[in-house]
Amino acid sequence: MASQAIESHRAGAEVFNGDATCRKKSAELLEELSLPKGLLPVEDIQEFGYNRATGFMWLVHGRKKLEHTFKKIKQTVSYASEVTAFVEKGKLRKITGVKTKELMLWLSVVDVYVPEASPEKVTFKTGTGLSDSFDAAAFALGE
Repeated sequence: MASQAIESHRAGAEVFNGDATCRKKSAELLEELSLPKGLLPVEDIQEFGYNRATGFMWLVHGRKKLEHTFKKIKQTVSYASEVTAFVEKGKLRKITGVKTKELMLWLSVVDVYVPEASPEKVTFKTGTGLSDSFDAAAFALGE
């Protein structure tokens, strides 16, 4: 069941269903925004939507949560069954449903961006204000 946030942005949105189509469309959107295509390595996606007018995107997958380790940077990220964000060129803002593991703590990721001045880096900002930058190649599709 989609959240109220998704329902409020559904009107006028492009909505896709089925894992293969949703993976393809989410990677295409990330590429269009100049973000690494492997930022959302979620499997079993049931729905992906993007409202160009509001910049709101979402994906819903079939598991309670999904953990993925980006091997090149040894960073584990958890994706809730529903992930949402407001998107713009080079940025995912006001992200919900994504957490990163730092030491023994899970911290919510709220922003991801690729600075225009250094497109080879991806910066992640948590809700606590901490941020960290990584090589964008670590988030290539299939990594």
